[in-house]
Amino acid sequence: MQEELKTLREKFLRHLETERRLSQHTITSYRNDLLTLEKYCMEKTVSSWVNLRPHHIRSFVSSIFIEGLGARSIQRRLSAIRSFMNYLLRESLIKSNPADGIKTPKAPRRLPDVLDVDQINQLLNITKEDPISLRDKAILELLYSSGLRLSELVMMNPIDLNLQDKSLTVIGKGNKRRMLPIGSKAVQAITIWLSVRSQLANLDEEALFVGNRGTRLSRRSVQSRINHWAKINGLQKDVYPHLLRHSFATHLLEASGDLRAVQELLGHSDIATTQIYTHLDFQHLSETYDKAHPRSGKK
Repeated sequence: MQEELKTLREKFLRHLETERRLSQHTITSYRNDLLTLEKYCMEKTVSSWVNLRPHHIRSFVSSIFIEGLGARSIQRRLSAIRSFMNYLLRESLIKSNPADGIKTPKAPRRLPDVLDVDQINQLLNITKEDPISLRDKAILELLYSSGLRLSELVMMNPIDLNLQDKSLTVIGKGNKRRMLPIGSKAVQAITIWLSVRSQLANLDEEALFVGNRGTRLSRRSVQSRINHWAKINGLQKDVYPHLLRHSFATHLLEASGDLRAVQELLGHSDIATTQIYTHLDFQHLSETYDKAHPRSGKK
């Protein structure tokens, strides 16, 4: 009953959109993950979600692992399946969650890349004064100053800013609201951008950052502009919005050592997510040791 599988899947996705208010990007990921499971179910003649059993999920996980899917992608896919099954459980459509207790391959811990302070200064060295350049400078300064996610940046409106108090309000993951400080350099860049914003923005546009058409700037456009300035300013590496967030967190932790404060600023619900930056801090110390200590053996 492929139609039954599809109907319940789409009801779940509407629930994510309307009740949990997840982004379209996240909903698309959920849809793709569930479509993969549906295809597997049809191959195994599992015609209804109520007939899905733990051994089917284990077999599914094994099959995508053998096909070469990475451990992190498998974990994400299984998380989507668990969420869907919990939804069906709450709706009394199944009696138990067949994905509970299913283990996935362990993913190697990857340390995020960061820019050092000199590279940040190099990237932010934008001296042109046309509206597009002033907008881009404000974007880059704000990403690094406040550690914003790209989705948080593009959804911001001028009303979310309090430049007098050097603060802003964003809606992060899980529809959670948090207040963040803005550095003086970012305040200055945003103030200048706001003075010329009307040259680009449509009269009824509420977005803080707009494109040539006068409407809200897209995620892809922000990524493209960051790449543009990285190349123009001679950075010999890929630069992307989340790299500025990683750099913000790393530099702040190096200077303050306050993991809880960094967690709050990043909007992490679990401090374990923030702890990866302590590994980066140690990596930096280790590299310094290797270069400087006469007994390190790595000179």
